[in-house]
Amino acid sequence: MLYLMKQPYQRAFIVPDKTNKYVFLSLLLIIAVFMAVICLFVGSSNMSFSECLSAIFRQGTDVNNKIIWNIRIPRILAAIIAGAGLSVSGLIMQTVLGNSLASPSTLGVSNAAVFGANLSIIAFSGGFLFTGNNLASYTAGINLFSTSLIAFIFSVASTLLILGLCRIRSFSPDVVVLSGVALGAVWTAATTILQFYATDVGLSAAIIWNFGDLGRATYQIDLIMFIAVFVSSLIFCLLSWKYNSLLSGMETAKSMGINVALLRFVSLMLASVITAICVSFLGIIGFVGIICPHIMKKIIGQDHRFLIPASLLSGSILLLISDTLSRGLGNGSSLPVGAITSLLGAPFFLAIILSNRRRIEC
Repeated sequence: MLYLMKQPYQRAFIVPDKTNKYVFLSLLLIIAVFMAVICLFVGSSNMSFSECLSAIFRQGTDVNNKIIWNIRIPRILAAIIAGAGLSVSGLIMQTVLGNSLASPSTLGVSNAAVFGANLSIIAFSGGFLFTGNNLASYTAGINLFSTSLIAFIFSVASTLLILGLCRIRSFSPDVVVLSGVALGAVWTAATTILQFYATDVGLSAAIIWNFGDLGRATYQIDLIMFIAVFVSSLIFCLLSWKYNSLLSGMETAKSMGINVALLRFVSLMLASVITAICVSFLGIIGFVGIICPHIMKKIIGQDHRFLIPASLLSGSILLLISDTLSRGLGNGSSLPVGAITSLLGAPFFLAIILSNRRRIEC
């Protein structure tokens, strides 16, 4: 039995005043900057505060300079960008689908990315079609960008397939969600079959890729993700008044001259592209798109002029905190940040289900 939970229009109960909302957004920005600075001084290399500070100004040892500038800073940038992107994607999906449980994984985007990455790693880079069971050959053959590209292609293809199928039903929100769940299950089954025939090396590499890991970020990856998140978020901000109208109902939005079907298509496509790019480079990082938008709705209300930037900043903060915890609790190594966000998000997800009384049984 599946319950699709509709989100009612919510008012802010902490920051109702417009001026206070700008103050709150400024506070979020300060917290994000503060957490980014904290992340610079946390890691598995056991550098002291003074050594980190020297390395930031390139006055430390070559090893410490490389750790700060080639590992930690790209990782922090990835947390800021990916956290913001996944959070705003979840917000937009919840708004256009009218479903409080919608998230970047609703359309099966993440599942499709996992299948594409597994196909690249197992079949071509480290598996039965290329290197056999030779670890040295696998190391020489794998290419991060080719793996990410194939993962991205499958993610976008999955999104287009869902939107194409739902075109028949005029983008009914329930059809979008149910189609996404069904197609996500198909991608998961295909990934399982692929892993069943994988070699030991290919299987290990594929499983490791599935972990949400910010450690694989580089300046190139950060730039690609930034372009996608920045352009999409800018479009979301320009469409904020349409999202506000959509909260009053589809008929109200249509009476104001809004093409609801087109708005849903553009919004879901952009949100899915953000998710596809982030997941294809960093792996699965779940629940960011559910936790942050819901908290921001409670605090700042559902006015998307403020809610979109608030979701962007809160997503960055959540992923920075999760990354700090993953490195601080790793005992000499970094835990997958996706595991931390899942541990934080699963109880929150259950709380949403238990607290929401408006349910539609399907």
